[in-house]
Amino acid sequence: MSEENKTPLLAPEPPPDPDEAAAAREALERKITEGNREVLARMKAKTRRSFLTAGGAAVAGLAAFKWLMSRRQEGGEPWPLRRMMGINEELWHDYFSTGHLAPDFTGKKPLENKVNSDIGLQDDLDADAWKLQVTGLDGRDEALLLTLDDLRHLPRTTMTTEFKCVEGWSAVMQWSGVRFSDFMNAFAPAKPDTGGLRPEYASLETPDHSYYVGMEMDSLLHPQTLLAYEINGSPLPPEHGAPLRLVTPLKYGLKQIKRIGSINYQTNRPADYWAERGYDWYDGL
Repeated sequence: MSEENKTPLLAPEPPPDPDEAAAAREALERKITEGNREVLARMKAKTRRSFLTAGGAAVAGLAAFKWLMSRRQEGGEPWPLRRMMGINEELWHDYFSTGHLAPDFTGKKPLENKVNSDIGLQDDLDADAWKLQVTGLDGRDEALLLTLDDLRHLPRTTMTTEFKCVEGWSAVMQWSGVRFSDFMNAFAPAKPDTGGLRPEYASLETPDHSYYVGMEMDSLLHPQTLLAYEINGSPLPPEHGAPLRLVTPLKYGLKQIKRIGSINYQTNRPADYWAERGYDWYDGL
């Protein structure tokens, strides 16, 4: 190989200077230490601010709660809460329409069988001796007594809707019975002395009078409000309010009274079991 084709060898690098390496390490350690101190300082500042903010919010919340609980009572609740419930009800009245229907789940979801409260169902009931007492009827001073067969002769309606409980659960169930609107057409209420075309409310009670709900007529006359005598294709069992109960997807389950013993048409807002215990009278969805 000729001299001009020889590749020159690279000279070996000199070993690093120990003093320079030590200085570099010290500089890096100082930088890390300073960075850690800055991070810790920021964390402490944020922790103090967060603590003070949370503490201030807690004190303000407690003061607001004490103020709220010290207000005069209206219907079993401090008046600000009761007024807010009233505002919610007014908004519902503005939005309400019989054309607004809850979803029907026929053939879309499997049927379920869940049970809510049993208030008013404690006593045994002879279903064969049961009668529905209806008062406030047009041209009739005394109560009208109806059997379940009387109701079965009215137009039958079946719907599959979602039953919602105020406790937070829901279930899809199929109900069959008579629309309340068809029931009222068959057993018309007396016209109020004020000249109105119908009373504004109805009161529904269990036979033992231990459970009762007040309903506004708009909700009762909605096409998805039933006086139901069947669930999921079978007669109502006792735990579901046999022989007759109210069902409507417009209301939480606590309004859908079981084992109805009486219906009274009236012009004044009726008493309501849970409204007397601090709940919203309307209790709608």
